[in-house]
Amino acid sequence: MGNQEQCQIITATAALFLAIGGILLLVIPTEDIKEPAQFMYGIVLDAGSSHTAMFIYKWPANKQNGTGIVSQHTDCHVKGGGISSYAGIRGGAAKSLQECMEQAVQDIPKSRHKLTPLYLGATAGMRLLNISKPKESDEILKEVGDKLKTYPFSFKGATILSGQEEGAYGWVTVNYLLENYVKYGFVGHWLSPGRPTVGALDFGGASTQITFVTKETVENKDNQRNLRLYGQDYKIYTQSFLCYGRDQVLLRLLAHLIMTQRSDSSIVHPCYPAGYTDSIKLGSVFDTPCVNRQTPYKPDAHLQITGTGNYNQCLGNISKLFSFNNCSYSKCSFDGVFQPNITGNFMAFSAFYYTHSFLQETTGITITSPAHLENVARAVCNMSFQEMNTKVLDQGERLRDYCAVSIFVQELLVKGYGFDDVSFPHISFQKKAGDTSVGWSLGYMLSLSNLLPAEDMFLRKALRSDAWNALIALFSLLLITAVFFLLRASCKKESDGVV
Repeated sequence: MGNQEQCQIITATAALFLAIGGILLLVIPTEDIKEPAQFMYGIVLDAGSSHTAMFIYKWPANKQNGTGIVSQHTDCHVKGGGISSYAGIRGGAAKSLQECMEQAVQDIPKSRHKLTPLYLGATAGMRLLNISKPKESDEILKEVGDKLKTYPFSFKGATILSGQEEGAYGWVTVNYLLENYVKYGFVGHWLSPGRPTVGALDFGGASTQITFVTKETVENKDNQRNLRLYGQDYKIYTQSFLCYGRDQVLLRLLAHLIMTQRSDSSIVHPCYPAGYTDSIKLGSVFDTPCVNRQTPYKPDAHLQITGTGNYNQCLGNISKLFSFNNCSYSKCSFDGVFQPNITGNFMAFSAFYYTHSFLQETTGITITSPAHLENVARAVCNMSFQEMNTKVLDQGERLRDYCAVSIFVQELLVKGYGFDDVSFPHISFQKKAGDTSVGWSLGYMLSLSNLLPAEDMFLRKALRSDAWNALIALFSLLLITAVFFLLRASCKKESDGVV
């Protein structure tokens, strides 16, 4: 047999391979293989009273029961103060966001830019500015909005969150991070754990919020929010108290002491450590809508303050910041605000956590009851500034405020919200849930993901595993047959040569 005949055999064998393979691909059943979902992205700018933070979130585009399984992608902390600090400085607030927004352009894939929602939510700092200087507040929001529209994202607005919105989104964040809505099961699927939700206690610079699920009738409908997350419906009670944040409480206390002692030049402060002295301008106390002074004053006049470190006198003055009278509902917390009975577990974060941590560190007492909280507050109020400074480092001038803040937290939680010996141990004071800091922005993005359409799962055709096994066996048989014929032809050629 010659080379030409060998080539004919090889050609015929290859043709047979292709023909049989083509027929098999047409008739052998296939199955749809799901490709991994791409990610969707979202940007939230949390414009707080002291600073602005940008958070970029992502979630699989196919979502889960209508809500995205959201995780934090990256973050960026804006340099400088909060946007409310730029009142009267044209363009200052917008310019401060530029560096973080340029980072967002790099952090999110270009193909997803136009699909990425972008939102700025301002909280209590801007709420206060909107009360005292509404024109400047509007100008800041317009400048910030115009700036954010220049980026290649889907701009959703730059607005001032209501206190109830901030409380509700914070509650959503807490329970999501604790996996109370949905968790990844050991079988490789997202499951509903069936766990009860946890109430949220937030204590910021200008406001404080309480939010929890209730079965009781919410008598003031402004306090009720109905949420749907991961196929479940939740009815929550939420209330925000503006001017009851840490910074504003301290200013209100100073103003109260000035007005009750009737002096614009010097006062004694029962909540400051004994012997501690300070000098401040009157304008720094009264330049806030949380303080209402009827008589005129000189903003640049200096006020001398001397601390006395007296727990009982400090408590007496701080209690005057609350009003427990004139409730027009069946029950109230304070200032005439309706509140149902507290139920279940709670997470207390932000300044609640920092205050609680300071108290336990300085006194060595584990706080599990209202009595413990009172005892540690008394102990701190009896400490000198130098004594506190040796127990807790890197706190600086903030040490002088811990007596007042501790007593305020005591009054707020126990007398205000109604935590007692039974319910108080159910409060967990935490800075984070898992590895993520708690705040309203993640909760907002989870709620927004409800409104964004899911993308269809990308499918591709593929042979089933049993079909692949059959194909491999058949092609192996054909290959063996082809090799057999080639060897036979070679042996016949050698036989012909011998003859």
